[in-house]
Order: sequence, then structure tokens, then C-alpha cells
Amino acid sequence: MAQPEKYLDLPLEEVIGDRFGRYSKYIIQDRALPDARDGLKPVQRRILYAMHEERNVYDKNFRKSAKTVGTVIGNYHPHGDSSVYEAMVRMSQDWKMRNVLVEMHGNNGSIDGDPSAAMRYTEARLARITSELLRDIDKETVDFILNFDETSEEPVVLPAKFPNLLVNGSTGISSGYATDIPPHNLAEVIDAVIMRMDKPQAGVDDLMSVMKGPDFPTGGIVQGKDGIKKAYETGRGKVIVRGRAVVEDLRGNRQQIVIDEVPYEVNKANMVKKIDELRIDRKVEGIAEVRDETDRTGLRIVIELKKDANSEGILNYLYKNTDLQVTYHFNMVAIQDKTPKLLSLPQMIDAYIQHQKDVVTRQTAYDLRKAKDRAHIVEGLKKAVSILDQLIVTIRESKDKQDAKKRIMEAYGFTEVQAEAIVMLQLYRLTNTDITMLEKEADELQRNIEEWESILASEKKLHQTIKKDLKQIRKTFADPRKTVIEDKIDELRINIEVMVASEDVLTSVTRDGYIKRTSLRSYAASNGEDLALKEGDHLTSLIELNTTDKLLLFTNKGKYLVIPVHQLPEIRWKDMGQHISNLVSLNKDEQIIKTIPIREFKDDHYLVFFTKNGMIKRSELKLYDAQRHSKPLIALNIKKGDELIDAHMTDGSYDVFISSNTGYGVWYEESEVSVVGQRAAGVKAIQLKDGEHVVSGQVFYSTASPSLVLVTQRGACKRMKLQEFEKSGRAKRGLVMLKELKNRPHRVKGLFAVEDNVQFSAQTENGEIHTISPWELSAKDRYSNGSFVIDTDNYGQVTEVWKEAPYEKPFEGSEE
Repeated sequence: MAQPEKYLDLPLEEVIGDRFGRYSKYIIQDRALPDARDGLKPVQRRILYAMHEERNVYDKNFRKSAKTVGTVIGNYHPHGDSSVYEAMVRMSQDWKMRNVLVEMHGNNGSIDGDPSAAMRYTEARLARITSELLRDIDKETVDFILNFDETSEEPVVLPAKFPNLLVNGSTGISSGYATDIPPHNLAEVIDAVIMRMDKPQAGVDDLMSVMKGPDFPTGGIVQGKDGIKKAYETGRGKVIVRGRAVVEDLRGNRQQIVIDEVPYEVNKANMVKKIDELRIDRKVEGIAEVRDETDRTGLRIVIELKKDANSEGILNYLYKNTDLQVTYHFNMVAIQDKTPKLLSLPQMIDAYIQHQKDVVTRQTAYDLRKAKDRAHIVEGLKKAVSILDQLIVTIRESKDKQDAKKRIMEAYGFTEVQAEAIVMLQLYRLTNTDITMLEKEADELQRNIEEWESILASEKKLHQTIKKDLKQIRKTFADPRKTVIEDKIDELRINIEVMVASEDVLTSVTRDGYIKRTSLRSYAASNGEDLALKEGDHLTSLIELNTTDKLLLFTNKGKYLVIPVHQLPEIRWKDMGQHISNLVSLNKDEQIIKTIPIREFKDDHYLVFFTKNGMIKRSELKLYDAQRHSKPLIALNIKKGDELIDAHMTDGSYDVFISSNTGYGVWYEESEVSVVGQRAAGVKAIQLKDGEHVVSGQVFYSTASPSLVLVTQRGACKRMKLQEFEKSGRAKRGLVMLKELKNRPHRVKGLFAVEDNVQFSAQTENGEIHTISPWELSAKDRYSNGSFVIDTDNYGQVTEVWKEAPYEKPFEGSEE
């Protein structure tokens, strides 16, 4: 009869939680994180121990890697062969390890990320320094546990006679924890350990006087001493690591950038490819060629520059946009007392010192025990030599070895251990000289016993022993620091000229928000005619600029955009521009109302804003220098129901003229408007009555005397001289500019301050556009309504008035 199957009815959460908890514990303790004492992960420790056990050491011949991998998998680490081999290869890579632990013959990979040769091709042995990690492991210095199949034993930790965790660093990701400990200079770390032993209260500042910071095998430059200090204090921090680059002069006024050190753990081939892509995509101007000239003599990347290129600017651009400069994040997590802990530098050093105290104490106790055992035997041998003839007679009369031992113990008072040594004695030892050798050995053993007993009895002596050992290792293995430490992080300033090919272009913006840049050649080929426009749209700005310039665009909602000219779509003059919404996200009812070209955001320049409800605001231009170009930013705080109608750039010495729809105009100096912050709302510009609003805000030099041209809804146009008005103060009602009629009074649709003969366009209700030439009209006084220039009975009232966009060259002949 079949046995009924048994099922456990358990909640899924409990089962998953329990299993994942066990898995996490295994990953954290036995795979991904290093031990705080010897700085090794389990797979690394097992590889080194297996090679040590197999006598695959630095003073013996190299041995096939596959043999070692087989031993590790068979005896200690029941996992995939590739994971074991890759761990072994990494310990042999001198661009990953500050002091390599394994020496390898054959292809062990490269800094370009090339894979190593298969393990059947490569040969390996332990490096000389690794013998210091394993020294005295056979003296019961560390605990051993049974291996996975309980056929042999493996060490829980290595004796680690030098602080490997700090010297070689570590990197790993487990579940819930990750670690990133950078490599350091052996001599500096040993000096820091000795300092901490001499002065247990030594803090991070003291330790950093001898241990400056990370020392990467690939050299480079580390910037940010504060970041190092924070990492050493807390276990977490970040520094900037950059490759070493120099600018060399070539013939013909040309230069080249030569890189001979790259940041730690950066793939050189990928970095070179990225630099070359920047050249191909013209993200950076001035690079002629990128070559990787690395060979067996050393790393060398050459970036050849074009004639008169800005080498410093290009180098800064490469630091900012490639892996020639990276951020290294310290995250110093290691296993201490079977628990993952974020350790500060003093804690790491203390963990190592405590480990060495344990190791040296156990080693000394072992040596002492062995010495006492040997001294006991030597004492017996000395006594045996003195009664040799009697002993020989007694042994010859015995039946066997056991009987001989028993007889000499009874007859002469030897202990069993001494008797065993006597009966095992070889005949050649029974010479006259033997007694002197035994006495010499006994004296030496006695000296050692006294020395070891004193070490066990005194912590000071124990410390001296550890320090003596560390100093000897430093003397043998120390090498000069490879990485340069710099206090401050360089601020990278990149001139736009480095990134953009300097070229003069024509930028055009339309009322409906279509924008483009056009080559001057394309414009000239069309004689400036046949501009593609949507029906009912018109040009608001046509400016010749350089690709290194910027455009400030303001919207009716009080927002602004900073658009570098080189980012504008390049489109032929005869083709329609791209809508602004393709470059940045605008609201549906948002329109571009003003375009201001900028070469640089100067300190002594201002922006003046006018709103429909009679507010004026003045702010410093430099506040509007935004680095983000992807979305609109706030230019001024607009109240509900209000909107921005105009914006102008000034140098602080302008006058302003504001006009309301009912024909009142006020004129005063811009200095009447105090300078406020970017997001402020501004102050009252003109006194308005109910139903009134501002139609126009104009600015002009205080020394200028422009004509004022206004157009009304009834199709009348009027030109006045500025002298018709008197300057007053801000927020006044102003002076009247129209004759008030009882029936169908005129209302201002547009007002402009102009100094030269420009034309205006007016659109009427039936959609027709009419051209107005105000200079054909004689100047009038303030109290007239001007001359009718549009037949509104036939075409409908005027709905919109604008100044024809002139072809501008704003920066011609000056920096402004």
C-alpha cells in the first residue's frame, strides 16, 4: 500500500521570508563581503589557502591555473569554475590590486576589459607578499572549520601579517549591502597601524598625517581631502578621481593632450572610444585625432588638437563628460564578528590590530608549547648521553621497543616522551660532539621560552613584536605612492567655444512660436524673401548671431527660456521653423512675446518687464543665466488675470514710457524702479482706472528723443515728438495722448518709441494686414487723434499692431 504523501501547509510569506533570509545571510557572510581582519572574501581565502597547501608558492615553479581551480572546487569551494578562476585572475591584475596576491603567466586580461585566457592556458603561483598573509597558519594561529564535505579543514580567516583590507581594498555587492573600499599604500597603512598602536586615541586627523588617502594601482589624481576625511570618519564619502593628463606643444602652433594614467576601474578602451565619439559627433570642437598608443612600455593616450584649439577648455570638457574624471564613493563595509558593518578608518585599523594580537598570542603560545616539549626531550637526551653505556646494555636486553622504553623509564627515571626519543635515536648521533650540540640547543630553547613567556605576560611586549613584524614587511614590500592627493576639487569651467563651432547664423522667431536658425548663405540665396510662415503668423525677431550666443525668450505667462543658438534647429530660409514646443514644453495658451539676444550675462545690465495690469519690474540680467534649457523658468511673479506684454534689456541709464489703452502716457527714468529679485512681482508702473490696461511699455536712452507712434482701433495713426510730454514719476496717471470723443472714442492698439523710419503692420477684423509708414505723416500734438490710414468701415477695426522685425546685428562693433 502506497504511503500517503505529506505536505506542509505554510503561508507563502513565511516560506519566502525564511528562504530569502537564509540566502541573504549566506551571500553576506560567505560570498560578497570581505572579512575586516584579512580583507578577503571566502573564495579569495580558499584560493590562497589551496595554493599554499599545494606548495604553489612564490619560490616554486608556476603551475597550471586549472589545477588550482580544480583543487579549490574539490576541497573548499563547491561553485562554478569560472567564478573561482575569475577571482584568481583579479588577484593577479596589477591595475586592480595595489599589491597583487597571485602571479600569473599568460593572458590575465587587460585594462581595456579584455577577458583573460582560459585557465588551461595560464599558469599561476602565490606572490611573495601573499606568504605574509599565510605565514604561521600552521601554528594554530587561526580557527579552522570542516570543509563542505567534511573531508578536510579550511581556515576561517588568514593570519594576515599586513593589513590587506586597506592595502588592496575591496568591492562587492550582496543583498542589502555593498562595499567599496579603495586600495592604499602599504607603507602608509602600516605607519597608521603603528601610530594607532602607540596612541590608541589617535583620530582620523592624526592617521591622515601618515596615511594621506587612497593609492590606486592605476595612479591618477584624487581631489577632495574633505571627502577622504569624511569617509575615514564615517565609512562613507566621495572623492573625485581623474586621470593624469599633460598638454604638449607640437609644431605649427598645435598641441596635443597626453594621458598616461586613467582613473581606477575605468575601462580604457571605452574611455578612448567615448572621446573619439565626441570628436565624430562634434560635441567638442578642436580635436583632430584620438590615438591609443599604449604598449608594453606603458599606458599612453594621445588626443591631437587642431590649430589654435583651446587645450585647457577641451581637457576640462573631457574631465566633465568622459571617464577621464569619475567620482569614487567610499562605502567601507566589511564583516566583523560575523556581521556586516560600516567601518570608519580607526575601526578598521583596530579590527586588524585585535586580529594581530590574537594571531601573535596564539602563535607565541604554540611556539612556547613546542619549545617546552623539545626542551624536555633535549634534557632527556643530555642525560642519556651521560649514561650511554648502561642504556645500550639495558636496550640490548629488552625484547622489543615497548619493553626497552619500559625498562629505561623504570631504571633511570625518564618520562615516556624522553624514552621514546632515546629508543628512536640513530647510532650516528652517539658521538662525543653530540653533547655540546644538545647543550647549545637547550640554551637556545631556554632563551626562546623566556622570550615567548615575556610576550604572553606583557601587552607592551606583544605590541612590540607586532610592530617589529610590520616594520620588516614595510621594509621588504613598500613602494612609492602612485596616486597624487589634492586638497580641493577643481571647478570645471568650459567655454562654449570648446563645444560649438563658431559660426554666424540668422535666428528667426515668429509670433506663433516658430523658431529656427538659418545659414547666412541660405538667406542670401533667397534675398531675404519667401520666408515660410503659417497663415496669419508674422516675424517678431530676425537677428544675426553667433552659434556661441544665446537667446532669451519671454512668454506672456511671465516665464522665460534660455536657448543656446547652437541648439536651435538648422532650417533653410524658405522652410518653416520648428515650433518652440518641440524644444521645450509650453502651456497651450502660452506665447513668446519677446526675444532678447545675449552674448554674455553682464553684471551691470538689467531686464525691465511690463505687465498688462500696470506693473513694472527691474531685475539684474545675470540672474537669468540658467544652465537648464529643457523647461521654462519663472521670469517674474504674475498675478491672476495679468500677463506680461513686453520685456527689454537696459544698462541702467534708460527712460521708460508706458501707454494705456485709453491714451494716457507716462514717462520716467528706469532708476525710479528699484532692482528686485528674479521671482518678484515688481511695482506699479502707471495709475489705471477701471477697464483700463497697459498697451505698451517702451524703453530708450535718456539722451535720445524718439518719436512716439500710436495706432488706434479706428485705423488712425499718429506720430508725436517726445518733447510733447513731460517727465514725471513712477505710478502717475500720465498725460493724455488722444482727443476724447463722446461717440466711438479712439482706443490705443499699439504704441512704439522709434528713432528711424520703420514700418508697422496692422491686422483688421477681416484678417487683412495693412502696412503703415508713420514717417509719411507730419508730427502732431498730444490732443489730436492723428490721421486715418485704414478704412475700418470696409476692413473692420484694427485688432493687432506690430513693428516689422528689422534685420538686426546686435553685437556689431561692440561686445554688447
